[in-house]
Amino acid sequence: MKIDRRFMTAFYTLVLFIVWTVLVKVVDTAAIGPMDTVVGFSSINGAVHEALGTSDLWYRASEILGYLAILLCGVFAIIGLVQLIQRKSLAKVDKRLIAAGVIYVCVIIAYILFDKVVVNYRPVIMPGETAPEPSYPSTHAMLGCVGYGVGAILLPDYLKNPTVSGLVRPLCWILAVLTAVTRLLSGVHWLTDIIGGIILSAFFLTAFYAAYVKLGRMKRKRRK
Repeated sequence: MKIDRRFMTAFYTLVLFIVWTVLVKVVDTAAIGPMDTVVGFSSINGAVHEALGTSDLWYRASEILGYLAILLCGVFAIIGLVQLIQRKSLAKVDKRLIAAGVIYVCVIIAYILFDKVVVNYRPVIMPGETAPEPSYPSTHAMLGCVGYGVGAILLPDYLKNPTVSGLVRPLCWILAVLTAVTRLLSGVHWLTDIIGGIILSAFFLTAFYAAYVKLGRMKRKRRK
């Protein structure tokens, strides 16, 4: 059976994330973190963190962008709920919305998993904490990229104004990039954490896009 190349792209992206994670764990490790926590790619991570330092302004900006990404996810959840109530059957809800919901659940699982499986610790001890917290991958960057990325793919389908629809897609991608960049500039993650979060979000987005395209084709066939 021939596998859709888009799903294969998602698979290759997942493999890339696994390889990157292993490299982060074993390459150029040194105790450069708070309380002598060991960090992979220590030379480049240390150099970038020293150059950027920490910034409360960028941290707050990344938090706001993260909340907006969650809000966007909530919009799709509400649309799906309204469809479920009106159509009185989960089978009649837009399958692309259901696919987005599955991706959101996977993101939550990844968030919980990497809070338990420690690859790297944060370069700083956060306020109110007494010890470094796990920081790989940057689940904040992952959340932002996935939230806005799904929005860029799916939101134009629900906007009737073509001008607004055309503006929404690039705006979502810009916000996704800004979430990752502001998180790096805040100094609460190592560079490799941000890269890991971006690669993992790329896996989720390519998987969602593959499902989005396939479901769209199925919908068009039913109409014929």
